[in-house]
Amino acid sequence: MSSSIAENLKAHNRLAQQYESRHPEIYNDVEQKRLQDSLTLAVESIKTEIQEKQALDFGCGAGNLTKFLLDLDVEVTAADLSSEFLKLIERRFGSTAKLRTAQLNGEDLRNFADNSFDLIATYSVLHHIPDYLAIVREFVRVAKVGGVIFIDREMNENYWFKNSDLEKLYSYKTIQKSWTRFLKLQTWINRYKKMLNSRFQEEGDIHVWPDDHIDQAKVDSVLLERCELVRDINYLHFDARYPQELWHGLKDKLNDTRCLIVRKIK
Repeated sequence: MSSSIAENLKAHNRLAQQYESRHPEIYNDVEQKRLQDSLTLAVESIKTEIQEKQALDFGCGAGNLTKFLLDLDVEVTAADLSSEFLKLIERRFGSTAKLRTAQLNGEDLRNFADNSFDLIATYSVLHHIPDYLAIVREFVRVAKVGGVIFIDREMNENYWFKNSDLEKLYSYKTIQKSWTRFLKLQTWINRYKKMLNSRFQEEGDIHVWPDDHIDQAKVDSVLLERCELVRDINYLHFDARYPQELWHGLKDKLNDTRCLIVRKIK
């Protein structure tokens, strides 16, 4: 296991129970409604023959996609690197026969056969993967012909070349932290790690820098070798810390995030 994968595993096992409260950019009504609508479109775009659709929720975390997929009557394999996230998933959704869990290795999908899934769905995960293009190739391998690959909430190029309006919007993301954080040992551990490595991220993010981020053109190149485009949606992501009036005034003019839906054709 590479050091970056090990760091991701350690971080997410430690933070699993706090994950939702730490992410107001995900767990808010605006983003949840957008995500629900996008997943509904993805499921409706599946053109495999089998009636009982099988989905892989890759990097399931606390079940952000899993809950919507189960509501859409899809059988879900919720997969994650973190065993603590998988325990959380099982506690929340384990009563349904439509759910299975699987632990990932952060490198490939070797525990899944070719042509296994009608839908592969992932949300804000690729930037945690050291070789994210290898994982995208794995998505294509395990998808059935007619199956859909759904990749959501990875920043598009506009995010990395911000204008003044985006900068103003992003300024609201600064979290007001309590002074009590200085009483926690983990705060000082994180500060020490930041001193050793200026690119240290507490949740193990890797490709989140202007010179090292998800290359959307390369992702497209891998996918479109064997898939056709269903929907390419670029949108202005909403964060609960943004003033809604400001966001509403910009959302039809600017975008910073991408949701890509493709269907495997060969």
